[in-house]
Amino acid sequence: MARNEEKAQSMLNRFLAAKKDEQSRPKQKRPYLATECSDLHEADRWRQQIIKEIGKKVMEIQNAGLGEHRLRDLNDEINKLIREKGHWEVRIVDLGGPDYSKTGPKVTDSEGNELQGATGKGGGYRYFGAAKQLPGVRELFEKEAPRQISRTRHQLLKHIDADYYGFRDEEDGVLEKVEAQAEALLREQAVAEWQATETERRQAMASTSSAPADQQQRQPQFVAYVPLPDQKEIEMRVLDKKKADLLAKYASESLVREQQQARTMLNVQQ
Repeated sequence: MARNEEKAQSMLNRFLAAKKDEQSRPKQKRPYLATECSDLHEADRWRQQIIKEIGKKVMEIQNAGLGEHRLRDLNDEINKLIREKGHWEVRIVDLGGPDYSKTGPKVTDSEGNELQGATGKGGGYRYFGAAKQLPGVRELFEKEAPRQISRTRHQLLKHIDADYYGFRDEEDGVLEKVEAQAEALLREQAVAEWQATETERRQAMASTSSAPADQQQRQPQFVAYVPLPDQKEIEMRVLDKKKADLLAKYASESLVREQQQARTMLNVQQ
């Protein structure tokens, strides 16, 4: 156990000594030009440092409350760092290192769209975060509404010919064959349905006519020897009967007697 503690203490002492030595050394400044660096490891370290600075500034520029001037300065600094990163990547390739412009991760905006030229190669000024909402910049990102093109009647009818109305559909003879087959099938179905209905009707008539003759003779037969009143005459008699009942119910005997005398004098039948 004592030996393990001694090893851990030794490693901790070495780590603290290295940190102290790193802090005591004068802080190196990144070369102004990438061509001034001749060490591949140093060039890769400066590139990593630039990427960290870009990440910090991109996070900072998301705050819209920084003010217009601060946002514009941050956006300028990010674009400058992106160009500088491209210079260091070119220098790393010259020193025999990997080509980060092809193998490195793509730089995207807040909407996930890839930023063309964000590797540092090529021109073009880019906007990040809240800088996109600055006056004069917002209009650059607004998409134009699709323009509706109005066409004249001549343009609409330009491509309408006989084929549009189906005038030449029967010229190849294919449609006539298909229609003839469909028509024959429908005709057969209609004939089969009619034959089935006709068979049922004939069977029903045969069962009715095959009843015994004596049963038909037993049915009562009525013969009218006197003329029967028609419907209109029956309705008149019913109406007169109702009038007589109402008069008998509500009229006095003297009034009824007077009406009877008047009818007798006028020779009016009730």
